[in-house]
Amino acid sequence: MLKSARKQQRDPEGRMPLAEHLRELRNRLLKSVLAIGVVTVVAMFYYKDIAQFITGPVIDSVGCPRGTPAGTPTPGHPCAEITAQGMLAPFTILLKVSLTTGVVVASPVWLYQLWAFLAPGLHSGEKKYALSFVAAGVPLFLGGAYLAYAVLPTTAAALVGLTPENWSNLFPADEFLDIVTRMVVVFGLGFELPLLLVLLNFGGVITGRRVLSWWRFMVLGITVFAAIATPTGDPLTMGLVAAPIVILYFAAVGICLFNDRRRGRADPDRELSDDEASQLDLTPESIDGLDPATGHRMLPEQSTGGPAPRRNGFDDAT
Repeated sequence: MLKSARKQQRDPEGRMPLAEHLRELRNRLLKSVLAIGVVTVVAMFYYKDIAQFITGPVIDSVGCPRGTPAGTPTPGHPCAEITAQGMLAPFTILLKVSLTTGVVVASPVWLYQLWAFLAPGLHSGEKKYALSFVAAGVPLFLGGAYLAYAVLPTTAAALVGLTPENWSNLFPADEFLDIVTRMVVVFGLGFELPLLLVLLNFGGVITGRRVLSWWRFMVLGITVFAAIATPTGDPLTMGLVAAPIVILYFAAVGICLFNDRRRGRADPDRELSDDEASQLDLTPESIDGLDPATGHRMLPEQSTGGPAPRRNGFDDAT
């Protein structure tokens, strides 16, 4: 039985001991793995249809016509065939196709578990955005996965186009699925970058101005990421991958700036450090009139209106 770390007395600020954080992380990871595992098992029964769905666009783009051996010259470019090499290759393909399907289809579950683990760091008024973050994270991940799936035929055509004449092209199925899995998962996670920045901003970790100041490094990093994630590295494919992520990054910057402005109106001293004094308004104000000062009479002559009697040459005040 998984013992939840949140069923105990909760700190209103989301603070937990280290052991409770580790237990909570374990529970969230197990739930995510369980969801992926369930979808993976179901996908095993349909892996042939899923494999055909994955390889179909590539075969349409670079596949050899039916009955034509690989390497036969064609008017446009040489053709290629996807092959399963080895006796255990079909079983390996089954596992890879099913696991990739499990990660993609179960993305709503593990994205929610990620949010549920990070949500205690937010204030109680900000936790209402939980469903909004999950609702945005799932389409972003699926959008990145679909972009990888969409550029795959173009990538395959560019690579096959480099084949010298009279050479044959054989795509080992396990190697091909490794490329597909890497592109789908990496592109999906790449599209989650803007959501992560917004999450850190809502948690008070970074400000919108700080995120905006990183724009040069972010654009460069996104470009390098696109070059590494795409097997071809050609400018067209890199641009197709990097452009949407850059647009999402600047959209995240706008959301962070808007959130900072909203917080600034509620708390003008929010961005001050703990040892920094807040600004005080020391402008002198005008005085409309003077009020007469009334004091208590302390000396005997002030209380009687005349000289006080003296005793042994001294008055009572002395």
